[in-house]
Amino acid sequence: MKSLLSQKPGTAAKETTAPGALTSFIRFVVCGGGVGVLSSAAVPLLAALMPWAAANALITVASTILCTELHALFTFGTGRRPGWREHWQSAGSATAAYAATSAAILILHTVQPTPGMLTEQLVYLSASGLAGIGRFLVLRLFVFADHGTRTAAITIPVRPTPAPAFSAAA
Repeated sequence: MKSLLSQKPGTAAKETTAPGALTSFIRFVVCGGGVGVLSSAAVPLLAALMPWAAANALITVASTILCTELHALFTFGTGRRPGWREHWQSAGSATAAYAATSAAILILHTVQPTPGMLTEQLVYLSASGLAGIGRFLVLRLFVFADHGTRTAAITIPVRPTPAPAFSAAA
């Protein structure tokens, strides 16, 4: 049995197994929702120092990085910090979720040019919920999936070819 000291730097022994789907989903909602609430408070504070769009962009980048770290370590229990690949894939899924919610509001305003606040919130929150479920599935099944347990089950039998016969007489 290897001790933690004899392992390669940057690797850690997994002492726990990854949480189940329901546990992961609850953690996903708590982490993402918690960071979302903090972000919604941080944007107006930062907007006092710079244009609102710039403050929103900075907070969005920072919150996506923070959520990726939390999801790797806590939500999906990978036992390690995420690398560049996970950060880029997580950012891609966050961008897709942002596009989906923006499209939902754009479609609403196309169909009903002056919707009430309640209708707008209902559409936005519904789109956010669906985008969140999609993001959870992408993160769980692709970004933070334990790819080490997936092995190729395809084996190709190789038949040895007989060696050519050489004659001693030349």
